[in-house]
Amino acid sequence: MADTALTARQRSPLADAAHRLAAATRSSRGAIRLAELPFLAQVNVRLDAKGPAADAVGLALGLQLPLEPDTVVHAGDVTAVWLGPDEWLVVGLRGTERDLESRIRSAAGDEPVSVTDVSAQRTTLLVGGPRARDLLAHGCALDLHPRAFGPGRCAQTALARTQVVLVARDEPRAGFWVLVRSSFAGYLADWLLDAAVEYR
Repeated sequence: MADTALTARQRSPLADAAHRLAAATRSSRGAIRLAELPFLAQVNVRLDAKGPAADAVGLALGLQLPLEPDTVVHAGDVTAVWLGPDEWLVVGLRGTERDLESRIRSAAGDEPVSVTDVSAQRTTLLVGGPRARDLLAHGCALDLHPRAFGPGRCAQTALARTQVVLVARDEPRAGFWVLVRSSFAGYLADWLLDAAVEYR
């Protein structure tokens, strides 16, 4: 019961900006889509990528942990984001963080593994629409051309001087996830809204 009461009181970092993000989406006439995807489950996983735990964890999650740098793997509602040679961020639906943690720990068995729920650390901004790459390019030094940063790619980078994890979604129309620390979310939303003015 305590968990239910706590969930009912949760307030997303961008709750106050939701109407402004929606208004910017409407005024861009489809060129830009901005929205918060609040409370996604986010679990940080560290283990030996070449050890038996990597395959077992992947099997438990229904996907293979990405081994190529800066890549993402999706399976159903679970996404695994490569953060380093022995580190991943596993993202799932709201409220699934305990289940993800349990599945990962059980699958790893006695193998060394670090599993940390970081769901409260970040929120996720969706940046979509035909001009999404142009909008992000205003504040990101990465080459965001689809040939260099197409679907299934990710990067830990700076956007508007804010550290983010940027994920190109599976389909070009699905846009990008921008995972940002909750304490910087308001600033980044304001920056995106300001940068999106030219698309209205």
